Amino acid sequence: MKVRLLNGPLAVLALAMAVPTTQGNVLAQAANRSFSANDLPEVVLLGEVDPTLRKAQAIVNGEVITDTDIDHRLNLVLAANGGRIDEAEKQKLRLQIIRNLIDEKLEMQEAAENDIRISESEVSRSFERIATNFKRTPKQFEEYLHQNNSSASSLKAQIRAEMAWSRVLRRKVEPLVNVGDDEVQQVIDKLNAAKGKDEYHVGEIFLAATPENLNAVMEDASRIVGQVRGGASFVAYARQFSEASTAGLGGDLGWVRGEQLNDAVAPAVAALQPGQITDAIAVPGGVAIMALIEKRQVLAADPLLAQLSLKQLTIPLKPDTTEAEARAKVQEIGTLTQNMGGCGGVEAVAKKVNGEVAVNDAVRMKDLPAQLQAILGRMSIGEATPAFGSAEEGLRVLVLCGRDDSMVQAKAPNFDEIYAQMNEERVNMRARRYLRDLRRDAIVDYR
Repeated sequence: MKVRLLNGPLAVLALAMAVPTTQGNVLAQAANRSFSANDLPEVVLLGEVDPTLRKAQAIVNGEVITDTDIDHRLNLVLAANGGRIDEAEKQKLRLQIIRNLIDEKLEMQEAAENDIRISESEVSRSFERIATNFKRTPKQFEEYLHQNNSSASSLKAQIRAEMAWSRVLRRKVEPLVNVGDDEVQQVIDKLNAAKGKDEYHVGEIFLAATPENLNAVMEDASRIVGQVRGGASFVAYARQFSEASTAGLGGDLGWVRGEQLNDAVAPAVAALQPGQITDAIAVPGGVAIMALIEKRQVLAADPLLAQLSLKQLTIPLKPDTTEAEARAKVQEIGTLTQNMGGCGGVEAVAKKVNGEVAVNDAVRMKDLPAQLQAILGRMSIGEATPAFGSAEEGLRVLVLCGRDDSMVQAKAPNFDEIYAQMNEERVNMRARRYLRDLRRDAIVDYR
């Protein structure tokens, strides 16, 4: 990538290279060879150059990225993270966002070169889906973005670039990727052989790196780890900064086994508990951060998928209830619910204790708090949990009225799903190379 730094007349960078003109042909022949940091000549700086003083603006092959573009995208990240980012981190995020916006320009330019256009209606539908995820109408979501010093146009620009790049890859990269039936069958055989072993629902953030800039990228990745562990959104960081094809999905890689993960990543993921993330890990081509969303066993029945039919008995407590009175009430409710004769007796108990009854016939075990999962998992139909709650919210008892285990049964390996996953991994690898080549050939002016 050819980069011209426009920092004023005094900021002149001179390379101490005195090359005789007779060597011109030799240099031309070697122009496309690779080089290492050790090959660079001595650098002589004439005047003071501080790269941190560049204005946050860039021109990518003639197309401008404005300060407003950068600010709006930065504020998207801040809003997603509840503003829990200090000033020093904001400056680092700003630089990363500039790099991301440059990549988006390159992706959109490549899409235009291939006569790929994304319609307004497509972008609007995707924007509406995101608004729904935030439990807002599109209009309310626009107002929310405006209140957080961002804009709908900034998010729509990102959506458009993601869609355009995806279509470029489908047209230019996917036809070059080949996954053989025998390769898929080998994976299925390994899955069957691994029955009962752990598999993981994981998220990923991938930052591309070369041997020359690996340390700097590791530092960037470590800062992201610190922010996420401090309460920032992994999904938001993945969406904005990850260079994997899963970025548009918030980094969601789906369910994988340890054998499907990179050798450097697999042990770190296996050591996680759901909700945790790894440190920054050097992997071929860059740096990875992995998040463990869920964990289960390969081809094993998953009791957390059971669908429960529950009755909830709620008993209010007076605001001035003492601890001794609350304990006595818990004991009274325990005696009544254990002798009520199953779900049919809940309403009668509610009348005795001035309580209310609510019914839900479609509660997934996995959606309940871990403590209740452990209790309900051992209960028989008609049994009740111990009373739980607080003085403010009252006491509650859950009564198990039914359990549907039809979804618990393990699903056999699906050929099409495995084929799609392997194909996606190979497309992802080629896509990173494609974007690397676009960066290399681009002309970017920082102003």
